[in-house]
Amino acid sequence: MPASATSPFELTDKVAFVPGGYGGIGAAIAWGLARHGAEVVVAGRDSGKAEALAAQMRAEGLAAAGIAMDAHSVASIRAAVDAAVSRRGHLDILMNCVGIQREESLLDVTEEAYDEVYEVNLKAAMFLGQAVARHQVAAGTGGRHVHLLSVRAQLGLRDRGYSAYCSTKGGLVMLVKQHAMELARHGITVNGVAPTVVRTEMANHWLDNPDTRAQILGRIPLGRVGEPDDVVGPALLFCAPAGAFVTGQILYVDGGVTASQ
Repeated sequence: MPASATSPFELTDKVAFVPGGYGGIGAAIAWGLARHGAEVVVAGRDSGKAEALAAQMRAEGLAAAGIAMDAHSVASIRAAVDAAVSRRGHLDILMNCVGIQREESLLDVTEEAYDEVYEVNLKAAMFLGQAVARHQVAAGTGGRHVHLLSVRAQLGLRDRGYSAYCSTKGGLVMLVKQHAMELARHGITVNGVAPTVVRTEMANHWLDNPDTRAQILGRIPLGRVGEPDDVVGPALLFCAPAGAFVTGQILYVDGGVTASQ
């Protein structure tokens, strides 16, 4: 841990860009970043939701702003990153919480659905990393990139239409590793956090069904689904002084799922 840090998780004076930051997991992470001292810029397709979350943070005395960003568009990604940098003149942390799923069985996968999942889950991550890294490399002060993945980056899902989701999250694992290798000499770390099912709006279709809920709980050795707050600590580790010597890694926040057959 750098000697200048007073706490292993202190983020005072850091600026964090959080696309997808008003989603269930993203919002929890955004709050965690802000409460540890970072100024948080929440970005997403719905600028109203982004600004509403930022306003809640400001009401608690935290530094935050909301801006619009469409993960389907590289031009929008670049413009949003530039806007985030313009707030304070620098950008220390990319916390990429963007992600979608379009469930279609293998025999019925459409090109349109597959392309959209690829655009948001993998292509957007590529160009978010590029846009943020360009500013960080030019500044010469290092930085942190963290991408939100899923256990589906490593595990297929039996009898469900997850071709697009699993392949894009699996691809994101290698994108994290490659970006980490290219950016290491600039003092920029790149890592990923990969949860199992977390109790959010996106997971309701699993958890509201007694059969799928029982299947999920039976698969998780710790015996419960994740909560958004379970993901916050692991995500902050990669942003904070405590994680300064970790890069190119995926941390599975899954109650033991990927440790068992």
